[in-house]
Amino acid sequence: MAEVPLFTLPALRRAHDLIDLRCAEPLDLDDLAREAGYSKFHFARAFASAYGETPRAYLTLRRLERAKTLLRTANLTVTEVCFAVGFESLGSFSSLFRRVVGQTPSGYQRASALSGGPPPIPGCVVLMWTRPTAPGSQARRSLKTAAAPIVGGDGTTEDPP
Repeated sequence: MAEVPLFTLPALRRAHDLIDLRCAEPLDLDDLAREAGYSKFHFARAFASAYGETPRAYLTLRRLERAKTLLRTANLTVTEVCFAVGFESLGSFSSLFRRVVGQTPSGYQRASALSGGPPPIPGCVVLMWTRPTAPGSQARRSLKTAAAPIVGGDGTTEDPP
């Protein structure tokens, strides 16, 4: 591995952080190179030299890590997890998952459920909170709920505290 000039590391780190932040979105080499401010060929060489793997390999591993987390902790199907983490093909996702993890996604999910009980996060909650929304729309929706009157068991209403 070649020595990476120190002045390139902040630019490479920005692209690395972009992958971490938006790994479920479609990212290509042009997007990442633009974030770093380099041509895509120079960026690919510099990234591989600095991190020991190509940008595509790092993105794929981040997606697989996220998929493992969702399979363990959320009540989602394998297909829902596949698309939630940014893969576009269930077949490619399943074969890659099996090659890297050593189990099929459904087998991994079953084994996780057997060892630790049911997933603690309902799938509908995961899908709702990971769905792209306008900035602040979730907060506005919570405020409406919080301001609603409280209805008691006897049918009387009172204002929220």
